[in-house]
Order: sequence, then C-alpha cells, then structure tokens
Amino acid sequence: MDFSRALRERRTRRHLSQLDLALRAGTTQRHLSFIESGRSVPGRNMVVRLAESLELPLRERNELLLAAGYAPAYPESSLDDPVLAPVRTAIDHILRGYLPYPALVVDRNGDLIAANDAFGLITEGAAPELVGPGKNVYRLALHPDGIAPRIRNLAEWARHILTRLGHLEELREELAGYVPDLEPSAGQLGFAVPLHLLSSRGELHLMTTVTTFATAVDVTLAELKLEAFLPVDPATAGALQATAGPVSTATPGQAPGNM
Repeated sequence: MDFSRALRERRTRRHLSQLDLALRAGTTQRHLSFIESGRSVPGRNMVVRLAESLELPLRERNELLLAAGYAPAYPESSLDDPVLAPVRTAIDHILRGYLPYPALVVDRNGDLIAANDAFGLITEGAAPELVGPGKNVYRLALHPDGIAPRIRNLAEWARHILTRLGHLEELREELAGYVPDLEPSAGQLGFAVPLHLLSSRGELHLMTTVTTFATAVDVTLAELKLEAFLPVDPATAGALQATAGPVSTATPGQAPGNM
C-alpha cells in the first residue's frame, strides 16, 4: 500500500477530517491534502507526527513509515531479549500481586505469555493441547474442548471474546463456528460482561480488567496485555482464596513449568 492511501485510510477509520488531523500534527490542511493526494512527499518527522496524531499502535506507525520509504522508528524485541529482562521481572511481580485471583499475560494474537497458578482454576478440564505458554487463550475460551462447556453465559462471553478479534480474521472465523446460536440473557452487571464459570469449587462469577504498558516504545511490549479475573461476589472470592499459590511464567517455546 502506498503511503498516501495508507494515511488516508487510517485517518478516515478514526473519523477525522483533514483539518482535524492537520491541527493535531501542527501542519496545514492544504499540506495534508497534498500529502494524501501524493502531490507532496512528507519528511520522516512529518510521518512520525502524523502517526502520533492518529494515535496509531506502534506496529502501525512502523508500517506507515515503511510505506513512506523510511526505516521503522520503534524496535520489536523478542521477549527473551536481555533488553526486556526488566519487563519479564515486572510481569512476574504483577502476576504474583494478583494472587489469589487468576491473571495472565498475552501477546497481540492472544497467545499466552505467562499466568499465575490461580489461572489453573479457569483452565481445569481443558484439553492439554489448548493450555500453556504459546497457546491461544481465545481458542481456549471458546473451543468445545476448552472451557466453553463450563461457561454458563456462553453467548454473552463469546460475543465479548469475538469483538476483541478485529485484526485476527481467521481466528475470529474459526471461533465463531464453535459458538452456538444462543440468545444473550439479561444477566449482566450493568457495567461489565461477567464470566459465569463452573469449577471444582462451585460456580465462579468473575469480571475482567485489562492492563497494558502505557509508555512502551517497543512494539512487543506495547502489544502485551495483562488480564485479571476478579470476583464479583463473596462466594467467588472465597473460592479463589483457596487457590493461592506461586506464579508460573514462561515465554512461548519454553517449558511451561507448573502452569
């Protein structure tokens, strides 16, 4: 895709006019119009300013720079790279801090990076090939051999999962085929979609939170998401208290330990 078309598509996707984007990027509407029509070639600094003004993810900022003929501005490190050692340490601390509540870290594709032992209560009974580092947690959630048979409100939860897969079209199509044609019930919290999950400790009522590294300038780090499952009621909190244990972490390709 050429730069002018890539820029125009990203601007319209965010429902910004040329004037809006020009003001954000500190340029004129006329100059932006020339850039989008291909009549003007932007410098590297202008491309970076436009990408920042569009609030694009770091991966897309690099793609925009490449489309304009410039080298990427943001590195993409492997998680086992020494430069990300502090990140791995931070992940360990965060996961331990959430105990006794289940928590996990996934990459941009939903593949598991790390989890604490409380997450075992979520995954119990799932097929081994669906569980562990490098395995896709969205597939784990909706696959008939995963945790789907234990989800009491599968229609609501499946809809919640599928709406998060906008950039993963093939995975979304696969998982949609696992979801039964059910009518969502009215049993929601009013402010969040709960997960009603049958477990060996009774039915768990959970809500989730998602945390990201807000100041990341590395593509890999920026795309990590930490999701925690928090109790909605005292009974669920009590059940989770009984699962407290040490954290188990691993990057894809490593041994999963006791995860």
